[in-house]
Amino acid sequence: MSEIHDVPGTAALAICESLLLALNDRNILPEHEILGILRDAAAAHSNDTGADGQAELHEAVAALINGIILGGNSVRRR
Repeated sequence: MSEIHDVPGTAALAICESLLLALNDRNILPEHEILGILRDAAAAHSNDTGADGQAELHEAVAALINGIILGGNSVRRR
């Protein structure tokens, strides 16, 4: 039987993506603002010094967020 990893993180990501889509669909935040939020989040992890011993984690988080931006998962392209 395989072990399921990072259920809370996966749930948080799904919820955040849904919230970003809803904010855009309701015209609360425009696409460029949502992309700015994602870029800021990615930059925070990209620029992390790794002093906490989690450099690989920060790199992986930044890569994932940048992949979301490139994939267009966070906004519905109109």
